[in-house]
Amino acid sequence: MALMDFIKKQFIDIIQWTEEGDGTLAWRFPMRDMEIQNGGTLVVRESQMAIFVNEGQVADVFTPGTYKLTTQTLPVLTYLKNWDKLFESPFKSDVYFFSTRQQIDQKWGTPQPITIRDKDFGAVRLRAFGNYAFRIADPKLFHTEISGTRESYPVADLEGQLRGLVLQNISNAIAGSGLPFLDLAANQVMFADALTKELAPIFAKLGLLIENLTVQNVSLPEELQKILDQKIGMGMVGNDMAKFMQYQTAQAIPKFAENSGGGSGIAGDAMGLGAGVALGQVLAQNLQQGLQTPVAPAAAAAAQAAAVPAGVRPDEVMATLEKLGELKSKGILTQEEFDAKKAELLKKLI
Repeated sequence: MALMDFIKKQFIDIIQWTEEGDGTLAWRFPMRDMEIQNGGTLVVRESQMAIFVNEGQVADVFTPGTYKLTTQTLPVLTYLKNWDKLFESPFKSDVYFFSTRQQIDQKWGTPQPITIRDKDFGAVRLRAFGNYAFRIADPKLFHTEISGTRESYPVADLEGQLRGLVLQNISNAIAGSGLPFLDLAANQVMFADALTKELAPIFAKLGLLIENLTVQNVSLPEELQKILDQKIGMGMVGNDMAKFMQYQTAQAIPKFAENSGGGSGIAGDAMGLGAGVALGQVLAQNLQQGLQTPVAPAAAAAAQAAAVPAGVRPDEVMATLEKLGELKSKGILTQEEFDAKKAELLKKLI
């Protein structure tokens, strides 16, 4: 019987893995009723690694290359099996291959808004999504922690766990970055870098390396989005508050013109036109003062007096005051700015 069993056995000369498609992280070479021939060849292709496992214990790890299987190339396995240095008989061992290619376009996202804490705004609810790539960096650790003795281990079996780790650590990434949340929300590359830094040691515990994480969108509550828009507007004018007020006023002109034109008939159009002209003159003076090189006070006063149109009608002044009052109520103009413009317009009636 022993002789027949020996005849039935097949001896393996070449051990290799040719990946048939994407999505497989680990694959076990089929060894049933087969033994590895002493002096056989192990082929580990680029983007692969291989390990030999003896009776459940990880022995030798192989990086890309072609190896002749001897006691020199299998030092750990030789020690575990107590082989003589001149062994010639076939042997059995489990051989696992691992794909070290990047597993790209792995999706992550918040199915529901999540709550994070921010030093400026307290609790903030947000939604975000993006993608990331990862690869196996430590096949021995991945084998012991994740894939085990399975014949194959697909990416799909790991997707849910990794996605959960990304979502779980968004809040930690924001807190650990030391940056205000609005800065991260406005700069998605910075947000992605902070999240990658937070996830790297967690992925490493599984034998994985996270790469190329992206944040494609961050959705904020409406109130916080308005603040972010204002912050971006401040950046456009160099964080100068006076210029920012001029910027916001300029942004309000189209809406102002639409509302002014909402009157009935020629009188409404004339009032809208008169108010627009008067406000345009005021804005022109402000923009000239804020953006041009400062001049002597006497020269500036003379230029401003020259810019004031003669013979402004009372209805134009009243319409302009009403519109300026609307801008003040919306927070575009401060009370001091409104009072100054009000006094300036009223002087024209004297």
